[in-house]
Amino acid sequence: MALLPKPHSPTVEAILTAYEADAGSGFRPHLGASLIGKECERSLWLDFRWTVRASFGGRMLRLFETGQLEETRLIRNLRRIGVTVLDVDPHTGRQWRVESCNGHFGGSLDAAAVGVPEAPKTWHVCEFKTHNAASFAELRKEGVKKSKPQHYAQMQIYMHLTGMSRALYLAVNKDTDHLYSERLHADEADGLRLIAKAERIIRADRPPARISSDPSWYQCRMCHHYPLCHEDFPAQRNCRTCLHATPAEIGLWLCAPAERLMAIDAQKEGCSRHLFIPDLVDGEQIDADPAAGWVEYRLPDGSLWRDGGAAC
Repeated sequence: MALLPKPHSPTVEAILTAYEADAGSGFRPHLGASLIGKECERSLWLDFRWTVRASFGGRMLRLFETGQLEETRLIRNLRRIGVTVLDVDPHTGRQWRVESCNGHFGGSLDAAAVGVPEAPKTWHVCEFKTHNAASFAELRKEGVKKSKPQHYAQMQIYMHLTGMSRALYLAVNKDTDHLYSERLHADEADGLRLIAKAERIIRADRPPARISSDPSWYQCRMCHHYPLCHEDFPAQRNCRTCLHATPAEIGLWLCAPAERLMAIDAQKEGCSRHLFIPDLVDGEQIDADPAAGWVEYRLPDGSLWRDGGAAC
């Protein structure tokens, strides 16, 4: 007997397509504190250099939104029990923001709070997260630092850059609505180590080594840079993948040929003088003419490819 086709809903399809249409470029202007705990420094560098456009389907984008909506509910829960929660910086009227490394590294706090029952006089960085049942069970068993090292690193950065000495991690099991809370102490050594890691990635003019040369390695298989790292997929062409561009002051980038600082929109557009950072080309560099603006490579199949110059 033939299988019945799966039900098709134009309404659902339209809703998810709308999420995708509103998703933007997928490029983050800065290296994010929410990512700095990631073990693979190459992945972080490839993110920062806009080598692969992050692309998510409508269902995943809606799931991300669910996590954001939960933040409002958790803030309301805390206020209901007498905690003072500031979800925006009273000095700016906007979400709490921290920056380091000349504006190229930073993130946004979910909130700051005082009056937490375990330590009512101490200000806390607040981090709100949602988990599925398996992830939540691991969190309850192992704690934040061991089970969610990226979340732990994110809070250490926030404490380090705000000067707060405690963080409140409040998590929700999306399947059961169970709650989990954990208070963390600021660790100055961890904060300094993570800032140094961010600085190292931002200042690197070539990608760090792969975390594994094995394409089947689990961290590689789950990474959206997999096609670039293990399948020789071409990098995106924009200012950040160009060998002429370097991170400069106040979060801007310097274009050497143009001798000017570039804002975010200009970086996305690129220009005709773009030359790929050689490590992003799957080939051996064999010749170059800086004056004419080209670099020539021998590709794995033996053919020659000229980047720039007449090829622009």
